[in-house]
Amino acid sequence: MSQDSIGILSDSHGDLAAFEAAYELLRGKGAQRFIFLGGRYTDLDEWILDRRERSRGGREYSGADFIEDVAKWLAVTEQKPRPRSLSVPDGALKELEDDPLLVREHFLRTPERDSIQYRDPSVPRKVLDMVGDSLVCLCHDKNDLSRDDLVNAVIFIHGKESEPKMVQIGPRYFLTPGRLAGAAEQTCALLEREDSELRFSAWRLDGKAVIEPKPLVVDRRSKLSVK
Repeated sequence: MSQDSIGILSDSHGDLAAFEAAYELLRGKGAQRFIFLGGRYTDLDEWILDRRERSRGGREYSGADFIEDVAKWLAVTEQKPRPRSLSVPDGALKELEDDPLLVREHFLRTPERDSIQYRDPSVPRKVLDMVGDSLVCLCHDKNDLSRDDLVNAVIFIHGKESEPKMVQIGPRYFLTPGRLAGAAEQTCALLEREDSELRFSAWRLDGKAVIEPKPLVVDRRSKLSVK
């Protein structure tokens, strides 16, 4: 049996405590890969740095810490390919490492329009990947989706919404986790795959379900449009 759980976070807007709470909640529900859809692109980096500082007990970052971090980073990159957030080989899912530098390797993220990264040609505004055999398109703002995106992908995961939603339009699904900041409720979401079955759920940070797990009935006959 093949299983996969993907945590989805969006629109933290500098609230690193909410980012941390969502990460721990989703990890507790089995997530080992994560999507951060933006809403302040650099929050992932700042959260990682904050976790790293806390793991050192708050002491100043030293030259020895730098050497240790570089050695760990090289050990990871040299021994195995960079893991994808959504594409997980059938079989055994690896337990998520606790080292903050390695946690970053389990995230995919997309930029929001008012970020510098959105205007950086080296940073993709949308990310395409696979969940099982379903093509998934990630973005912060669904208005960035093009006709080709809508033709090719079957699942769209986006941010910039005040509450979690699962909307089906024809054979396609639009999923959003809601917001970690600036909404009536702070929420995040989970996309689970068991063999060929997909389920979407959304959660408040106190662990209460906002959307109970719902199945996605995906048309797997979709073909890529190549121009």
